Parts: sequence; C-alpha cells; structure tokens
Amino acid sequence: MDSESRPQPRKTERLCAVREPPAQTGMFVLVEMVDTVRIPPWQFERKLNDSIAEELNKKLANKVVYNVGLCICLFDITKLEDAYVFPGDGASHTKVHFRYVVFHPFLDEILIGKIKGCSPEGVHVSLGFFDDILIPPESLQQPAKFDEAEQVWVWEYETEEGAHDLYMDTGEEIRFRVVDESFVDTSPTGPSSADATTSSEELPKKEAPYTLVGSISEPGLGLLSWWTSN
Repeated sequence: MDSESRPQPRKTERLCAVREPPAQTGMFVLVEMVDTVRIPPWQFERKLNDSIAEELNKKLANKVVYNVGLCICLFDITKLEDAYVFPGDGASHTKVHFRYVVFHPFLDEILIGKIKGCSPEGVHVSLGFFDDILIPPESLQQPAKFDEAEQVWVWEYETEEGAHDLYMDTGEEIRFRVVDESFVDTSPTGPSSADATTSSEELPKKEAPYTLVGSISEPGLGLLSWWTSN
C-alpha cells in the first residue's frame, strides 16, 4: 500500500485524547497513538518490534478506546524511543509511537450487516466483529409494527393491492445509515455512597462502551431482499 492511498491517521495521546479530527475515509481509520510498552526479560531474545507488536495487540485488539473507536489491529510502528529498565523490575519499558486500525464509521455512512434480533427497542444489527448497533422504531421504514408473537419488526408495505407484511427476520442482511454514535466511559471507579446503600443482590446494568444508531427510513435501505436492481 503506497503512502498516497493510505487513509489519513488521526492522533491520540495516551490512547484516549484526539488532538486533531482525521480525514474520514471509511468505517476503518488509522489512529496515531503513543504508549509505553513493557517487555519482560524472557522476550529479550526476540526482535524488539515483534515483541512490542504482540504486546500492543494484546492490550488493544478488540477493545474500545473512549471517543476513538473499536481497535482492530496494529498497522505499523512509527517510532521507538529509548528503553529503560527500572530498579526492581527486570523488564524493559519503551515509549512507542504507532498507528492502529480502528473501526469508527462516520455519520451518514451506509453499512451492511445482519439482523441479530428484534425487541420493542428496535432492530439489533451485527457486523460480525461489532454487535452494538440499534435501529430504533422511529427510524424503520414506516408504517412499522412489532409482532409480539414472532418477536420481529414488520414493515407494512402499501401497494395497489393492499398492505404486505415484510418481516425483518434474524439473520437477514440489512443496509442501514449510521445516524448517531455513543461512547460510555466504562473505566472502573470506586464505590459511591449511594452504591453502599444498595442491596448486594442488585447488579449494575452493563453498558456497551461504544454503540451506533442506524436508520433505514429511506428508499434503498432495509433488507437487501426488499430491493431489486434492474
């Protein structure tokens, strides 16, 4: 891949703060990051770049970085600073500048996924590697209704012959537009005074660190089987 065809990276500091907005080129972007990588002594016989790449992927792959996106894999290492060994720790510590492939689609981007399931909250969509996508009821093709018995959303498509029910079944491929995104800081925090008074049986609701909101409320969007091309 030559330098002109590569997506423009965006810079982050300590894996979280974005310095400059990147030039978005698709649902995958390159993000410039800086981190200090610890290499244990038993890995000193390996090439330093190989050990650092393995440690970075262990730390970041399939993890969400707040306000950045879902990390996929290491793209390259751009700079290695001096390594240090601290007293009492035989490992080396190296400040590393690198670029990481991150899943972060831009708003209004069109994606194709599969329906993971339906609920009164909307249609849940998966891309295979990312599942936290919701198409809410108001963003479906209208008029739409939720079939409680089948647990599926239905588009009541109007024709000259009357209404036809088009079901949004699990496993069907669906084309949707990204209209919103949400990041939640899931870093561990200490217990608050309110938490101390709650019952130990009450578990806090687990929130997804990164979610996308989609829409299919326009022609051409929705199940691929709905639309035919001449």
